[in-house]
Amino acid sequence: MLMLWTFAVLLGAVAGREVCFDKLGCFSDDAPWSGTLDRPLKALPWSPAQINTRFLLYTNENPDNYQLITSDASNIRNSNFRTNRKTHIIIHGFIDKGEENWLSDMCKNMFRVESVNCICVDWKGGSRTTYTQATQNVRVVGAEVALLVNVLQSDLGYSLNNVHLIGHSLGSHIAGEAGKRTFGAIGRITGLDPAEPYFQGTPEEVRLDPTDAQFVDAIHTDAGPMIPNLGFGMSQTVGHLDFFPNGGIEMPGCQKNILSQIVDIDGIWEGTRNFAACNHLRSYKFYTDSIVNPTGFAGFSCSSYSLFTANKCFPCGSGGCPQMGHYADRYPGKTSRVYQTFYLNTGDKSNFARWRYQVTVTLSGQKVTGHILVSLFGNGGNSKQYEVFKGSLQPGTSLVNEFDSDVDVGDLQKVKFIWYNNVINPTLPKVGASRITVERNDGRVFNFCSQETVREDVLLTLSPC
Repeated sequence: MLMLWTFAVLLGAVAGREVCFDKLGCFSDDAPWSGTLDRPLKALPWSPAQINTRFLLYTNENPDNYQLITSDASNIRNSNFRTNRKTHIIIHGFIDKGEENWLSDMCKNMFRVESVNCICVDWKGGSRTTYTQATQNVRVVGAEVALLVNVLQSDLGYSLNNVHLIGHSLGSHIAGEAGKRTFGAIGRITGLDPAEPYFQGTPEEVRLDPTDAQFVDAIHTDAGPMIPNLGFGMSQTVGHLDFFPNGGIEMPGCQKNILSQIVDIDGIWEGTRNFAACNHLRSYKFYTDSIVNPTGFAGFSCSSYSLFTANKCFPCGSGGCPQMGHYADRYPGKTSRVYQTFYLNTGDKSNFARWRYQVTVTLSGQKVTGHILVSLFGNGGNSKQYEVFKGSLQPGTSLVNEFDSDVDVGDLQKVKFIWYNNVINPTLPKVGASRITVERNDGRVFNFCSQETVREDVLLTLSPC
């Protein structure tokens, strides 16, 4: 570490170089861009010609085949771009490209819920190189995104309030650079697991931060340290709202064996990506699912994930819970302060949406040892059976637990109770639930009662009381 620090200091002492590009301005390799402890290697960004940034426009009229647009007003006017629609600009990260399916799939989900301009930024010419060089190319791509946005505003009279930049990994910091160059006037920036190496702990001018747009939100899915965990994403909060699904480090479904991940249903390339960076890629998969699940990603305000899993952060506060992903901007307190932190759980595969419930079971019947399971039935659907408790079941005691359902049951109409212990007992004990209280994350409470008791593995239905 001492040698690295000394090397960085010596590099920083060398006079910086600079390169300038028409319409984009000048870029230097001085600190904080290079020659620092966080960025020890000196480098300049490549030219726009070498990076060859392209803007691929999809709309409701052309959801499957993009139109190539440029930062030229007449070119944009001759496209399917509509000034009466919101514009979402999606930016990929390191080694990726703008024509990967996940970007256009995100657009297609948007078309299912609204009419929008969806622009996928392809900068593979600058992303498929060494990581150090790619982090410098971020600056030029950010400047080109800002140029496009400025043309929309100046030549087409388009409001920057209606621009939403969505960046994955290095794309998050490209969005931050574009936001800085438009002086924070862009309506929203979403960082999907913003890249950690060369960005975490750096000054705000280098990375995504809350001043880059009117509203900044981030989803952290690979926030373990780069060494030794190979965590590609930042643990540092960077937005007004920062979401840490499943704790932000290890995502459900990312612990499959090597063969099952590489031999992926979508092909060897997608499978290899999933194996190499499964946690990191989850961020854009969560966002894509959130578009068609407006209530399925509620984030709970909590000081830590351990407290969240200990059921200490339920229900939502008086202002409700923000929704991680597409609908985070609907949260009333979204810009009340910066670095607001939220936790939630997701599924292990798409559909990743989950709905959290708190269940309180008051037992009746005989004292035994066993497991209690509850299922919910409502006007929106029915849940699976979820275990509420295992251990000593004593009549008169109330057991409280929370679980994440893969179904939004809506307004509850009844609940079902079952218990088991897999122990042969000649007395054939009976256990029941005199009362089950279910609370949704919005604070609404439903009560159900029964005077019956049942033997092991027999369903008991409780009705409203």
